[in-house]
Amino acid sequence: MTMIELRTERRPAGALRSRAARYDRTTRRAPWLLALPACVLCFGLLLVPSLFGAGYAFTDWDGITSAHWVGLANFHELVGQRDGVAVLTHTVVLALAYVLGVNVAGLGLALALQNTLKTRAFLRGLFFVPVVVSPLVVSYIWKFMLDAQGSINDLLSDVGLAGLRQPWLGKPQTALACIVVVMIWQYAGYHMLIYTAGLQGVQGELHEAAAVDGARSWRRFRDITLPLLRPTITISLTLSTITALTVFDQVMALTAGGPAGSTDTLGTYVYEQAFVNGRYGYSAAVAVVLVVFVALVAVVQVRALRSRGR
Repeated sequence: MTMIELRTERRPAGALRSRAARYDRTTRRAPWLLALPACVLCFGLLLVPSLFGAGYAFTDWDGITSAHWVGLANFHELVGQRDGVAVLTHTVVLALAYVLGVNVAGLGLALALQNTLKTRAFLRGLFFVPVVVSPLVVSYIWKFMLDAQGSINDLLSDVGLAGLRQPWLGKPQTALACIVVVMIWQYAGYHMLIYTAGLQGVQGELHEAAAVDGARSWRRFRDITLPLLRPTITISLTLSTITALTVFDQVMALTAGGPAGSTDTLGTYVYEQAFVNGRYGYSAAVAVVLVVFVALVAVVQVRALRSRGR
């Protein structure tokens, strides 16, 4: 016998299982506990004020006097008057033109810079520079260029096209198109990077095999690249749609909704009705329509593109 007797103490299997269960519960709760402060702040500072603001959509509140319940009168006014219908039309037209233009430009740049060019990294960075610049700065630069005495008209005169000189932002026929062009110019680099990331997942062996079989560039793009880019296209279309439907900075800086309201969108209309006309209740109704419209379009767009990709 030894002087010191070592005794091993065995724990019951039930105790070990209960301890493991407690550890498992703690591990599962930890992420929620860590996210709880941020969730409380978001709920108190974003969701609650938004819900209160949505409640004013059913009143005639002017920001000063007491609010009175008017039901759906504000919504009827939006869709029943010429100004409201015009704003909705401008928003849809701008969104369609921008979404189509920026995605075509972004995909085109991504494809053009996909080849082994020595300067492709530099060119990608160059095209991405406008994205990081403030939309107001970009818009004011373009406003100076598109002025009746601006550099665009001077360039037209220099190349012998003086007959095309015009106040680009001062005519209803061209003002909305100019806003779309400015937005595409600024955000084409952003969508270029999205499509560049998507193109990294397209295996080069597929194109090589198709080329060996005699498929030309367009057919390889249509039958190989586009189908494999559907998830990327879904992301890019959704983001560009949300950007177009909620546009505000570019419109306010370039035209402020003019001339004669020809470039008013839902975003600028909300601002005008609230802070210019003092109709906070009606402005809240327009904002609710904008939020619901953006959500519905985004959901329908994502579901449609996903169903086509199956």
